Amino acid sequence: MDTATPAPTANPGATPAASDAGIGTHSVNAAVAPLFQPFAFGRHTLANRLVMAPMTRNKSPGGVPTDDVVAYYRRRVQGGVGLLITEGTTINHSAANGYPQVPAFHGEAALAGWKRVVDAIHAEGGRIIPQLWHVGIARRPGVEPDPSVPGYGPSAIVTDGVEVVRAMTQADIDAVVAAFAQAAADAERLGFDGAELHGAHGYIIDDFFWEQTNQRTDAYGGSLENRTRFAVEIVRAVRAAVSPDFPIVFRFSQWKGIDYNARIAQTPEELGRILTPLAEAGVDVFHVSTRRYWEPAFDGSPDTLAAWTKRLTGKPVIAVGSVGLDGAFKVGMFANRDAFEVKPTDVDQAAQALARGDFDLLGVGRVLLSDPDWAIKVRDGRVGEVIPFDRAALDRLVV
Repeated sequence: MDTATPAPTANPGATPAASDAGIGTHSVNAAVAPLFQPFAFGRHTLANRLVMAPMTRNKSPGGVPTDDVVAYYRRRVQGGVGLLITEGTTINHSAANGYPQVPAFHGEAALAGWKRVVDAIHAEGGRIIPQLWHVGIARRPGVEPDPSVPGYGPSAIVTDGVEVVRAMTQADIDAVVAAFAQAAADAERLGFDGAELHGAHGYIIDDFFWEQTNQRTDAYGGSLENRTRFAVEIVRAVRAAVSPDFPIVFRFSQWKGIDYNARIAQTPEELGRILTPLAEAGVDVFHVSTRRYWEPAFDGSPDTLAAWTKRLTGKPVIAVGSVGLDGAFKVGMFANRDAFEVKPTDVDQAAQALARGDFDLLGVGRVLLSDPDWAIKVRDGRVGEVIPFDRAALDRLVV
């Protein structure tokens, strides 16, 4: 496509000049055909509408992606996914990380590791973007890389007389905004095909959105507009740091790890007050994280959160949440040491929702850990052959 195109667009009825991977050239099971249409994304055209959702794997010692990490992502693009979103990778701020062995997106060694991932995906004809991450209040003292650093968030949290989360000053806010922008610029420099900002699930951007975690009385707290200000500043800084045709994806959620029923927006009107400024600041695609993508978002309407997002912003939308599986995601599942299995299901319903315009791309998570060839099997009408997601899938990278 024309490399001057400033933002991702979708026109399901049009035929792009060429797709970037071969899966789109095969015959497709009619029930899922909408999922296998090409999609314009920045400078490129995705072969289909299937997106590998970000999933933390804790397999990067010292924050550096290994050979196995390279092979992990290569194997998923070989399985036919149109776009890969990496696991959360931390920006250059002392409190950005909250978990062991997660990859960093700063420093010579970590960026060199990510460059090898990008090159491997492009060699297979695939497309990939990093998820840029700061864990916010999820961090606690004692976590790598510097155990003395507490969590950072909009408001302080004190436990047993110890400040485990620091209330961010203006200087702290400015530093985190700048770190997101630098990470996005590095992503473009390394050859990534866009970048995702993690604004969901109770991490730093979401901490500012949610009233329960944002008790500030300054310009970043109180009103919904003020609680959105931090995210808008990050998006503006990222937009200024990258090329106009470098897609910015923004992931958000209502639910939190500590509260599945949490809401940053109680009504569609409130949702619009959050999302519209982000779209105006430079978001190209919204990634709408739900536990079950098909569930209605608000009382009195059957529409999903993804459908509302597309209607309110006019931007392309990625829907995600228990796609292709018969059990919803639960926090702690990735740390659960007990044996379990979640069975695969068909995605005909998702294909129908995409066809009627509820969303543009479909995020797929856990099932790709157990079966990297899931997309090919769905395309060919072989869902019955999909390998169920189980405990063992969490322990391995390469399949």
